[in-house]
Amino acid sequence: MKSEADRADDRLASLAVVLPLAMAGFVIAAGCWTLFAVAGVHLRSELNLGNLQFGFLLAMPMAVSAALAIPAGLAAQKFGARRIMLICLAGLAACMVILLTTDTFPGYLVAAGGLGLAGGFYSAGLQFVTSHCESPRLGLVLGVFGAGVTGAGFNYYLVPLFHEAFSWHGVPLAYLIVLVLIIALLLMLTDPEDAEADPAAETSVRVLLRQMKRRRAWQLCAYFGVVAGSFFALALWLPDYLSAQFELPVDSGARLAQWFVIPGALAQIVGGSLSDRFGSARVVSRALIVCLVALFVLSYPPMTLFIQGVDATVRVEFALPMRVEGLFVVILGLAMGCAMGSLQRLVIIENRPVAAFVAGLLLVGACSVAFVLPVIFSSVNHWLGIRSAVFMILFLLLTGCLFLFARESRRHERESFLHPGI
Repeated sequence: MKSEADRADDRLASLAVVLPLAMAGFVIAAGCWTLFAVAGVHLRSELNLGNLQFGFLLAMPMAVSAALAIPAGLAAQKFGARRIMLICLAGLAACMVILLTTDTFPGYLVAAGGLGLAGGFYSAGLQFVTSHCESPRLGLVLGVFGAGVTGAGFNYYLVPLFHEAFSWHGVPLAYLIVLVLIIALLLMLTDPEDAEADPAAETSVRVLLRQMKRRRAWQLCAYFGVVAGSFFALALWLPDYLSAQFELPVDSGARLAQWFVIPGALAQIVGGSLSDRFGSARVVSRALIVCLVALFVLSYPPMTLFIQGVDATVRVEFALPMRVEGLFVVILGLAMGCAMGSLQRLVIIENRPVAAFVAGLLLVGACSVAFVLPVIFSSVNHWLGIRSAVFMILFLLLTGCLFLFARESRRHERESFLHPGI
């Protein structure tokens, strides 16, 4: 009979195989998720799409991800996370085939909806890695898995590169090859037992909601949805914003936007690791404060002041240089990534028995916010005519999030001190 130390060593060895595979799968899934954020610009001119059609093309992956997140999490608990992960990857591969063969808007719209399977992979993958991890390392492991969002930034580099060399259609072919490779590695290097399927697992949403820890779980899911949704929405918005703000080609703006996405995604590892050591509440609060400082600076639009002097009018122009604005965009991405990693760890560790279901709720919140915010961004830009209004909106949103989170954290600490058994 194995001792507790031997079982811990076996779990650590299994995690060393499972975590890199799950992260690699999420990197590619996230890349598929945001494929139309850059490729859609080229497709828009090819098919002469209107604003409404283009908006639907961008929104479909997020909308389908929100719809699939909870069912995929429940299926992962009942039938095994490994099986659901493989199904999602196979579905993404089928979408790549559709993108390679279709030349009509309905075909591209179907493929865009299929890319929402990346959300199902997130729910199942989170359950997969959580089942192989002890609580003291949970923040770090979740941060490493969440860092797979870096795949979303690959499109900002790959699509312009392939478009210049061949055509943007080469990107789906590249993704198809990598998807098939990851499916093969998952089949060869993991066992069906790794999935820890539980046919008796509860699938009633009503019962699962009662199992979640009171109101706090809902609040934490809402905070994560606001922060992660703001991150995704800004990632989709930045290529166009940077191109227009500094009069750059769209491809150049897309390459600059990856300096927000990739550092922000990797910062989830730092946020999760710091949370394991210092506590999630402290890390989230500090990270949100840094976000607000960066957003305050970025909110200032280029301005021209006319000062009436004694003999003449003095004209003063103010505008952030591209390097300075780029630096604050990177800082914003890093801070948002730290907050996302810490919040994810906090929600999962407090609701570990229903981790896959909670992962689905997290993704529903993030995708819903990411779906709504671009619409708000475009409406406010049209109304005010100020591009930096995007950062003003996020400043107000995250200020409210920080205030409510700090108040809830203090209340939770008081209750824990007065009732330590709860």
